[in-house]
Amino acid sequence: MTSAQTFDMSGKLALVTGGGTGLGRQFALTLAQARATVIIAGRRVEPLEQTAAAIRDLGGTAHCIALDVADAASVRSAFETIAAIGALDVVVNNAGSGFAGSLLDTTDDIWDRLMDVNVKGAWHVARAAVQQMIARGQGGGSIINIASVLGSVVQKGTVNYPASKAALLHLTRTMAVEWARYGVRVNALAPGYFRTEMSGEYVASARGKAMVERMPMRRLGEPTELGGALLLLASNASAYMTGSIIAVDGGLSISTI
Repeated sequence: MTSAQTFDMSGKLALVTGGGTGLGRQFALTLAQARATVIIAGRRVEPLEQTAAAIRDLGGTAHCIALDVADAASVRSAFETIAAIGALDVVVNNAGSGFAGSLLDTTDDIWDRLMDVNVKGAWHVARAAVQQMIARGQGGGSIINIASVLGSVVQKGTVNYPASKAALLHLTRTMAVEWARYGVRVNALAPGYFRTEMSGEYVASARGKAMVERMPMRRLGEPTELGGALLLLASNASAYMTGSIIAVDGGLSISTI
């Protein structure tokens, strides 16, 4: 098998949550360019349709599904629709939420919303996906949880976001251990700071610019630079990987003295 065939996603069905904007949009485009059929899910339908249109312009196939990962009923409904489309091979658990502020100023509602989306939401989606993978009788599949560099390092002013991503990393390992018996691989991708609309205001600030200067590579990542790591985890190239955490952060998480 050639290198190109190893990463080829032809005939695969992939779900990307939060796939209408930011890194999720790039993940959806990357999978489509590798010839996967992509299901894009999220709370706002308009961005989903725009991403789907971009995929179709590339000659790919895309479906859109309204989904709130923090709502168990919404997840059940979405997976009924997914089952009618086909059998999932790949899940990119990308939907996430974040807030700026101090822990002392954090309200219970903010805390709960962040944990509900970033941790419970990822569990809702992964659990539903594995149940479908088991039910089809073939087993197998790849789940990619999108964590963050802040799951392993700390940054002030990010409320409980680092705690939620640290929890997601350990949840990834637990899923990997429990679901290996079904042939399901579960790994995590931990991005650093990338050039997106969400990060724009922070990285343009004095504090953000100082952080970029501290990075070993001294620049932000471009969303397309996550494509190689994503396809590694989504494809058969990572057939013997589960419970792994891949950081793509320009060296930001390296501890230095």
